[in-house]
Amino acid sequence: MPPRHTPQPLAETRDVTQELRATRREFLIGIGACAGALLVAKYAHSAEPATFQPHAFLRISDDDVFTLFVGKSEMGQGIHTGLAMILAEGLDVDPQKLVIEVAGVDAAFKHPFLPAQFTGGSNSTQTLFEPLLKVGATARSMLLTACSQAWNVDVQSLRTDDGFVLDGQRRVSYGSMAAAASRLAVPKDVALKSPQSYKYLGRSQRRLDSLGKVTGSARFGIDVRLPNMLIAMVARAPTFGATLRNFDASPALAIKGVVKVKAIPTGVAVLATNTWAAQRGRDALITNWELGESAQLSTRSQRESYRQLAGTPGTRARDVGNVEEALAAAARRIDVFYEFPYLAHACMEPLNATVHVTADRCDVWSGTQAPSFDAANVAKVLGRTPDAITVHTLFLGGGFGRRGTGDSDFVVEATHVANGETMPVQTLWSREDDMRGGYYRPSTVSRVRAGIDARGKPVAIHHVIVGQNVHARSPFQKFVVKNGIDRTTVEGSVDMPYPIENLRVEVHNTEQSVPILWWRSVGHSINGFVTNTTLDELAVLGHRDPLELHRSLLVGKTRHLAVLDKLAAAANYGKALKAGRFHGLALHQSFGTVVGQIAEVSVRAGSLRVHRITCVVDCGIAINPNQVVAQMEGSIIFALSAALHGEIAIDDGQVLQRNFDTYRLLRLNEAPKIDVHIIGSDAPLGGIGEPGVPPLAPAVCNAVFRATGIRVRRLPIANQLHV
Repeated sequence: MPPRHTPQPLAETRDVTQELRATRREFLIGIGACAGALLVAKYAHSAEPATFQPHAFLRISDDDVFTLFVGKSEMGQGIHTGLAMILAEGLDVDPQKLVIEVAGVDAAFKHPFLPAQFTGGSNSTQTLFEPLLKVGATARSMLLTACSQAWNVDVQSLRTDDGFVLDGQRRVSYGSMAAAASRLAVPKDVALKSPQSYKYLGRSQRRLDSLGKVTGSARFGIDVRLPNMLIAMVARAPTFGATLRNFDASPALAIKGVVKVKAIPTGVAVLATNTWAAQRGRDALITNWELGESAQLSTRSQRESYRQLAGTPGTRARDVGNVEEALAAAARRIDVFYEFPYLAHACMEPLNATVHVTADRCDVWSGTQAPSFDAANVAKVLGRTPDAITVHTLFLGGGFGRRGTGDSDFVVEATHVANGETMPVQTLWSREDDMRGGYYRPSTVSRVRAGIDARGKPVAIHHVIVGQNVHARSPFQKFVVKNGIDRTTVEGSVDMPYPIENLRVEVHNTEQSVPILWWRSVGHSINGFVTNTTLDELAVLGHRDPLELHRSLLVGKTRHLAVLDKLAAAANYGKALKAGRFHGLALHQSFGTVVGQIAEVSVRAGSLRVHRITCVVDCGIAINPNQVVAQMEGSIIFALSAALHGEIAIDDGQVLQRNFDTYRLLRLNEAPKIDVHIIGSDAPLGGIGEPGVPPLAPAVCNAVFRATGIRVRRLPIANQLHV
């Protein structure tokens, strides 16, 4: 069963229309976003809810339970609460009363302009804001009309308040009017509230999933337990691209609890009655692999080849002005390389999926970001149609992109393991499996040539990016790759808000055996560093204050300037700090949101300490301010972990990192004080899950330069300083 959030108790209602109480169970109004259009879904007249076939967002039952069906995955970002607040605003009911049900795979829940039901790109709220507001407003309008007919009064004389229709001293609950409302024609258009009249949006709400997570009743993928279920672990190739020659299963089968060993496309699976037996059996296997060319891969050789390639012309993603002439005429210039390692997503819940294959159907239980991908890919494995696959989406213990692969790698693997078995099988990855399993943020090298005039004004930037194409062979390739350019490779560089008159961005797409994937903020996490560090280097080159340089380049961009002004004031920028502490500044726009950050750091005896991060965010309307603050704080900790320590290094084709001892996350004693300030604006609604990541690393590294004179151009920082 999908996660269910229990609503708060409802206030008692004086039912003045007992004669109108529903004779069937549910009133269903559905409006879905499909191909950018707002569609009215089916709502049925039936005595049993189970007979409904909705592709809808909202259900109101006669016992006043308000159910929101959500096609988005909850992985800690608070999206279920944010979406509930939007619908509740249109419906005029306390969001805390909503019950959240995770929807199955259905066309109504697909992304409005991409052919998939998935969660990512910080666009859940952006794409569902208006549709959900209209869902609620449409339902409210129909309830008002039903009540006006029952009471024989002008609908304009009625009002609503927290799930009730009111008329003077009379009031009736929404549930009491459900049956009558369901018999009305669905209005084609309804008036939406103005932002000035919002009751819930823009006001902090307690998260609807908090209670379940605190009490342990919330179900994550790894929590699935089914009758007669087996646990499986897989022995995978030691290097990327290796193939299995042969294996000896006898040592594994000798382990108590191991019931079966089988070869699958990704390796050898050991099925057991419990996790410990599966792990011991997997470790006891004797396997022989054909390593192939990937055994020669190393981080050092890859970096050297990337640096050489960055010195040659690539495919032009943007070219304005005359970069070569501007650089030749510049008063001063820089020519530098910025280098970024592979990064793991490092989710706290290791990958897992439970699959039960029967004669006519297949059920999948998983914390997934892309249930429609999973259904389609599982169907291919089994030779069935996607409608024969039921994906049960559970809570995710972190995603950051890793649980949204186009090929559904860990779900497909689990399907191969379970196929042919009579019972459900849960395939688990250990932390080491997860860390070494690939699908990393790509390793890249950027070469930047830039110049300033005699007054210190940037006159030219030439940015060459070398790395793997994230969307190559992904389901989204035809949407985001044009003329050989993956727009996520160049995002944050070609569209920087700074008006550089001579700007050229070039790309070299490389082929490697290492699987890569989108990682929280995708290309912005790399190019946000390049852009902000380049501007900082040019500020130093021109003897200008970085804040003053940013302001001079952002004249007329009111959102960015407002963020900068608030940021400087909140961080006391330019004022005396404690002895040995220094500031670093970065500002970046991504996913429709502007975020500025100032890092306050000290470096003593080669030891870096980040004392404070001041963050200012403009995401348009802050749906749930608590959620915005939490996402900024989470993004900062996530990004600081990567900036200080994050690196997946490869030698002789093998990943060197194994667990959190060698791929370190930020420790409690390293965590800075974080101050988040929200600026409200009338800008279009922006995303919030990812935009806090890009400014962090450049802000810290720019501060490190002021503290030490050392310019960090290769991440992680720990490789450049003793951290």
